[in-house]
Parts: sequence; C-alpha cells; structure tokens
Amino acid sequence: MNKKMIVYALGKLLMITGILMFIPVIVSLIYQEKTGVYYAGVGIAIIVIGFLISKKEPKKKNIYAREGFVIVALGWILVSLVGAIPFCLSGEIPSYVDAVFETVSGFTTTGSSILTNVEAMSHTGLFWRSFTHWVGGMGILVFVIAFVPIASGRSLHILKAEVPGPVVGKLVSKVKLTARILYVIYAVLTIILIILLVFGGMSLFDSILMAFGTAGTGGFGVKNNSAMYWDSAYIEGVLTVFMILFGINFNLIYFAILGRIKEVMRSEELRWYLLIIFGAIVLITINTLPMYDSILQAIRYSSFQVGSIITTTGYVSYNYDTWPLFSQMILLALMFIGACSGSTGGGIKISRIVIYFKNARNEIRRLVHPHSIKTVEFEGQPVDENVNRNIHAYLAVYLALFAVSLLIVALNNFDFKTTFSAVTTCFNNVGPGLEVVGAVGNFSSLSDLSKIVLSFDMLAGRLEIFPLLLLFSPSLWRK
Repeated sequence: MNKKMIVYALGKLLMITGILMFIPVIVSLIYQEKTGVYYAGVGIAIIVIGFLISKKEPKKKNIYAREGFVIVALGWILVSLVGAIPFCLSGEIPSYVDAVFETVSGFTTTGSSILTNVEAMSHTGLFWRSFTHWVGGMGILVFVIAFVPIASGRSLHILKAEVPGPVVGKLVSKVKLTARILYVIYAVLTIILIILLVFGGMSLFDSILMAFGTAGTGGFGVKNNSAMYWDSAYIEGVLTVFMILFGINFNLIYFAILGRIKEVMRSEELRWYLLIIFGAIVLITINTLPMYDSILQAIRYSSFQVGSIITTTGYVSYNYDTWPLFSQMILLALMFIGACSGSTGGGIKISRIVIYFKNARNEIRRLVHPHSIKTVEFEGQPVDENVNRNIHAYLAVYLALFAVSLLIVALNNFDFKTTFSAVTTCFNNVGPGLEVVGAVGNFSSLSDLSKIVLSFDMLAGRLEIFPLLLLFSPSLWRK
C-alpha cells in the first residue's frame, strides 16, 4: 500500500478544509461576530499541518482501489474531527462528542441535530453548519480532486469510493475534468435555487443556507421548526422540486444539459425513482386527507415530505408525527430506499432495490423452471457478476451493522419508534426520525455512546460502508 501517497492526499485535504473555514470568517465580519476568530485560528492551524504533511510529493503517486478507499475513509473522519473544533472553542456546542455528531451529520448530509435552539446560534456557526452539507453533498474528496492536483489523473478509485451508488464512471475521459463538471453543475443549480428562494420572500442568508441543505440533501434548518417557519406554498414547492432534482443521478442531469433527453428518459432507475415518489404522494395524500381543509393542502404537505425523505434531505413542512401510522410507515420505508445512485442523496439507493427485486423474481422463476437461465438486467444491460455480488454483500453488512447499532441505541430505553427511526435516519443519512427524534425533536437526549455509534453509522451510510470497514482489516496494514 502506498502509505506516503495516502498521507500526502490527507495533507492536501487538511489544507483545503482550512481554506474553507475562512468562508465563515467572512460571514462573521459581515455580521460583526467574534466567533469567526475560532474558525480563523483552526483554519490556519490545519493549513500549516496540512502543508507540512504534503510538502514533499511522493515519487510514486499511484492510487489503486485500496489507497482510494483508505484516503476517503480517513479523510472523512479527519475533516469531521477538525470541523467540530470551532463549535467547541466558540462555546456554541460545548461538548466535543456533540460537536462531532453535528459535524459528521453536516458533512455526511444527514441533518440529524443535537441542537435544541438552532436560532440561538451565531450566523457564523449556522453558515459553517450548513456549508458542510454543500461540501459533503458532492463529496469532500471530489472537491479536492476537482481543484487540487493529487495523483495526476489516477484518482478514479477515490471517485468510486466517495460517489454514492453501486457503479460510478467518468463523464469524460479525465477524472479531474469529471469532478469539475460535477461541481459546476452542482454550483449552478445551487445558485438558481438561492435566487428562487429570495424571490419567494426568504432573506438572502436563509436562502443560501437552505439551498446548501437542499443541494447536499442534508436538511440542517436555520429555524427551529425547519421549513414550517415560512409556511409558504411557493417556498415548499421550490424546495420540493429541487430536493427531487438533487436526488437524481448527476450523469443524467449532465446528459439533460447536453440535450441528450432520450438517454435520460431511458434510465430505468429514474423511472422507478419518480414512480415511487408519485405512489408515496398518492397514498399519503389519501391517508391524511381528513386532516386538511382541501386535497391541494394534503398534496402540498405529502409531496414535500415524500420528496424530503426519499432524497434523505430531511426538511420538515408539517409535523408528520401527527399523521396516521400508515403514512409514517411509508416515510420510514422511504428512508431505507433513498435516492438514485450518483446523486447527493443517501439510503440503500433505487438501483440496488430494483436489482434486489429482480434477483428475487429470478429465483422464484427458477423454482418453477429449474433449468431456465435468465440473467438480471438493469438499464438495458446484464448486471455484472461483480456488481451483483457487491450489492448482496452490501445488504448483508448493512443489516448486521444496523442490528448492532439498534441494540446499542436501545440502551437509552426510549420507545421502539424513537430507537428504530434514530438508527434508520442516521444510517441512511436522512435527518429526522420519529417521536423523540422526530419532526419537532432532536438527538440531544441520547447518550454519548449512542451519539458516537450514530456518528459511525452516518459515515458508514455516506461512504457505502466498505471504505470505513476496510480500516479495521488487519490485512490492509500489512506490507
């Protein structure tokens, strides 16, 4: 394993993280807040450390699958640990465990929070908190690859390890150019969303932060009651459209921009994604209709929450804990399903779910016709055996980690809906759960042990489990 290259890449990542910390410093100057001093201090410190670590460029700059996974896993842990320090130093989140939980939740675009009064935070703290969503949404290492020379075009394994989904490829021949295209699309869509929110009467500062949370499908709110604060059909409509948009594979968005609409429409994953959204909205609308004055009002709230949950954004426009149990269970199911592969959304992903069902269908057919041979196809192509094996291994490990996490969090002695949804929402990077950790709740009452476990779950969910678990393999570190 090329350990020198791993250290070099992590040094570059620290430098980038330190530079990014000066953006909230600018915010603190605008709003004349003293908290910016802490971000500047931490930023300078990690820039210096990163520079010293990456000062000497390795002679061998090869990055293979093993190095790519390690760089991504250690990189996400590292930025989460250092990104939490300003919260502690400023006193806005005194407990380091709480600060790490909040920062991991930010970078992994989960949106679960320990804060009981979001509006009491400084503009600087709120900005950094939501900005982590935007950086983490597309991928911290994807950002570094796009703008900092690391491995002279040999960074595809980093891209594969960080971009969510069972398969990832390059949009163009060079990885660096692919990363830049992704971030340009990402930035332009974010800017359009900010403009639309400002047009709807939201302040510029709130619009920027809500757009960060939407683009990264994160869901950190700037108000204690999330999107309920504005109670605006226009704002909810805009957020719903963009949450669903950011849950689509960015390759398809790129093709749409190029005018290759036929390729977009042929996407099987996209069709299933939109069909599941439509079906969930219809079912919840019918189930909750007696609670509202009109069917349009029921559609408004159900569509927002469906879009928010399936894309794992986690914004809330209505206290869905008051909905019938049937509607709550639909939302819980959507937490597991998640968005499309190659998007900023979390969850198991639509592509995996479809392939699981197709595999199950084939096995049932074999029981009826034992000698029949039928391969599983997805997106019009046979599913590669390696991909098939990988997604089944993913599900096995996913369920094992989920069960262990559930047992540990159960030590808090909360009710079943709280405990189960807390693990579900963190593992799938959704944000709010049900009951205590629900639409109007938070994670502050959980024990430090539970917060550490759920922080691990958030990282595991965002990185698709294997990069993080690889760090615990003894064979990885042997020469």
